[in-house]
Amino acid sequence: MYRVSDVMTKQVVYLSAETTLDEAARVMKEADIGDVVVTDGATLAGVLTDRDIVVRAVAERSDPSTTTIGSITTREVVMIEQHSTASEAASLMRERNIRRVLVCDNERKLVGIVSLGDLAMQLDPTSALADISEAAPNA
Repeated sequence: MYRVSDVMTKQVVYLSAETTLDEAARVMKEADIGDVVVTDGATLAGVLTDRDIVVRAVAERSDPSTTTIGSITTREVVMIEQHSTASEAASLMRERNIRRVLVCDNERKLVGIVSLGDLAMQLDPTSALADISEAAPNA
């Protein structure tokens, strides 16, 4: 049985809420990731995904050089403990209708991110979702 710690992405990229959309997109491209954790000072402010940029900014014709990621960030942070099962993570995603969950240790310190694509790759590598995830890491 896989644990979340077995399938999660350990590379967590943090950006300030004041970061502009164009800079965040550049960081995501260079790191080959689809999400960043947004901070407001020392506080976790939320998660920003590539989809957030498209749906909440590009589709609204926001200026990527002046719009900050803090203005479009998903503020509701959903976390799961790293020793939870992959099945529990999948259930949480289904229940909350989300594609990514932040992973914490037993002291609630952030240690990774698990995505629907991460789960698909481990639980059913022959699935269509796994094929898509390989083409687009951190889906």
